[in-house]
Amino acid sequence: MSALDESVAPAWPAWPEYALVEDLLPVLRAYAHDGRVALATLVTIAGPSPRPLGSEMAIAADGRVAGYVSGGCVEAAVAHEAAMVLAEGRPRLLDYGVGSPVVDIQLTCGGRIGIFVRELREPSAYAQALAVARRERRTVTVLTDAATGEWRVVDGEQRAAEGEYATVHAPPLRLVVVGGDPVSLAVAKLAPVVGVEVVMLRPHGPMHPPEGVKPLAYDPRSLAVSLSALSLDDRTAVYSLSHDADVDDAVATHALGSAAFAVGILGSRNKIGARLQRLRDHGLDDEDFARLHLPAGLPIGAQTPHGIALSILAQVCQRDRARQA
Repeated sequence: MSALDESVAPAWPAWPEYALVEDLLPVLRAYAHDGRVALATLVTIAGPSPRPLGSEMAIAADGRVAGYVSGGCVEAAVAHEAAMVLAEGRPRLLDYGVGSPVVDIQLTCGGRIGIFVRELREPSAYAQALAVARRERRTVTVLTDAATGEWRVVDGEQRAAEGEYATVHAPPLRLVVVGGDPVSLAVAKLAPVVGVEVVMLRPHGPMHPPEGVKPLAYDPRSLAVSLSALSLDDRTAVYSLSHDADVDDAVATHALGSAAFAVGILGSRNKIGARLQRLRDHGLDDEDFARLHLPAGLPIGAQTPHGIALSILAQVCQRDRARQA
């Protein structure tokens, strides 16, 4: 049966559930188990674009899709082109937007994008290589041959050579949450929705994390032990939500002495001066405080646990985005 047989291809989804899938590794494994799979990557942008370079979309041979490369303007067309790629065995570079020869598909943002579509050879090995890098918190670059679609994974952030496309895969954002109050619980529940991994520390707390919450790690040991066991890199933020000044100071001192890109403490604005002085007494200075958020979270007027959790996650994502810019 042809990959282009529209009589067996599923109808295009009425709602873009596919666009809510940010982590394509489990999807690629599932699609590879069932058959062949194509991968579409946003490789060029001219003007505005709703998605950043490197955004990807996986397309199964049976028409299932996950991920997105635009704001919904081109995804159905990309899926159709991917079916052609799987049928013909040759990659394609798609060109959409202002000035493109494809006049019947326009981008509402007014920009122009290039999308490279190829059959993903050895998709299980591809997903495994990226999964290992993620587990080891390594940034890697996938270099893909523009003529054949063959890929290789190299360490670090690398530029593409002529005739190649480069897609950088950094470790996911990670948020270490210290505390056991309702805000800590709300953060742990909301974070995975926005693609942020959560590590929970609750000194002398219960042996197990809250029911229904699956953090990347949970540590109920003493604060000194759990902090010493932490590995903090520049893709990690640390927020102390303990309501205990001694715990907050210890967490902030430890985190600001690491590579963590953002550190926050939950509490009253009226206590900021006293907190900063105590941290100065621990040897920290204004340069360290550039990464410190007092109080934790963006000022959105939140008063509920979920609202405060939302403000914290927004702050973490904002801080990450700002340093990328």
